[in-house]
Amino acid sequence: MVAANVTDNPLGIVIMNTLVPCHIMQNEVGLEAVYQVTCRDRNRIAIQSDILGAAALGIKNVLALTGDHPSLGDHPQAKPVFDLGSVELVDLLRTMIHDGTDYAGNKLDVAPEMAIGVALSPGVEPLEPEIMKLEKKIAAGADFAQTQCVYDTGVLEKMLDATSHLDLPILPGIAPLKSVGMAKFMAANVPGVTIPKEMIDTLKNAKDIKDATIEITAGLLHDIKELGFAGVHIMPVGMDAYVGEIIDRAGIR
Repeated sequence: MVAANVTDNPLGIVIMNTLVPCHIMQNEVGLEAVYQVTCRDRNRIAIQSDILGAAALGIKNVLALTGDHPSLGDHPQAKPVFDLGSVELVDLLRTMIHDGTDYAGNKLDVAPEMAIGVALSPGVEPLEPEIMKLEKKIAAGADFAQTQCVYDTGVLEKMLDATSHLDLPILPGIAPLKSVGMAKFMAANVPGVTIPKEMIDTLKNAKDIKDATIEITAGLLHDIKELGFAGVHIMPVGMDAYVGEIIDRAGIR
């Protein structure tokens, strides 16, 4: 299955209401949406209202996230809500989907039909608290997990080992490294992201940076497939037009 994530005001930066592109993508493009929902901007009442709206629009996947603090975005004066945390959000979704009630116990006319996704940061140290939180999300009702960006196969192998006791599909996340500057920035500023020196050297010495980016990303996709993960979450960050070529080079169609 191929699906596309639609973000919810990422980094606290204002974008269109997520439901609109989800609906357009599914109905005009025929691509299944993963509807991202954060706890930052809405309380439990507003979140439930949006979930009912998403269900009415035929959205079948929801990713439950805490959300980036507004101080990181272009509206740092905005007041965050955080009525719920990510584990509570998963529990709310499970209640609506599987129990057929809202979070106050009121019976819903029609229960949403959605798969519940959660986030996982595999590169953080120590990893144990992250796995413990994932276990809580699974107990609350998670159906699958998507990870933050991973570029090191050693990190992938460690995550596989740490989650081997869990019955949960995990999709590692990767974003093509478009430049040496991007690689260095992510390694220095994104918690838990490790980028092997040889990757940076490959980009630094490349005659064709686009081709090198595609080759590096395709290699990561191939490694993810060989390790036996359930799938992959590609975050193209401006390289949308090259996703098909990346997949073809990785040989994973």
